[in-house]
Amino acid sequence: MTPETLAQIHAAAFRHDRAWSAREFAELLASFHVALMTRPQGFALTRTLAGESELLTIAVAPAAQNRGIGGALMGDWLNSLAGRADTAFLEVAADNLAAIALYARHGFAQIACRRGYYARAAAAPVDALIMQRTMTRGQAPDSTAP
Repeated sequence: MTPETLAQIHAAAFRHDRAWSAREFAELLASFHVALMTRPQGFALTRTLAGESELLTIAVAPAAQNRGIGGALMGDWLNSLAGRADTAFLEVAADNLAAIALYARHGFAQIACRRGYYARAAAAPVDALIMQRTMTRGQAPDSTAP
């Protein structure tokens, strides 16, 4: 996927947040430790370094949501970490209940909260939940739930 396509999907999936630009995606993709996983109508962007992997963003086009694409992308990311990471973590808006459920199905649990982190144009700021999963370095993850 091109940075322009990534930006289009991201903007459609995150209508209430500031969408990432094609330039931001291009700059991230040029980073040595950043990986892109793609599925039709969706993608996940991750950074793995020093035994930790972070889900930078995951997005599925609204018309393709609720079809298992997000779960497949999570599985792709976690499976790619075998032998490379001890922990996987991510940040999610506290009002994004579908994403929180997806992450919980993949073994993530909340470890921290950043109060009022996500600004909303017509509403109060929303907390960011930090979620983490311990990986067993050298082994594939035990959860590939959809």
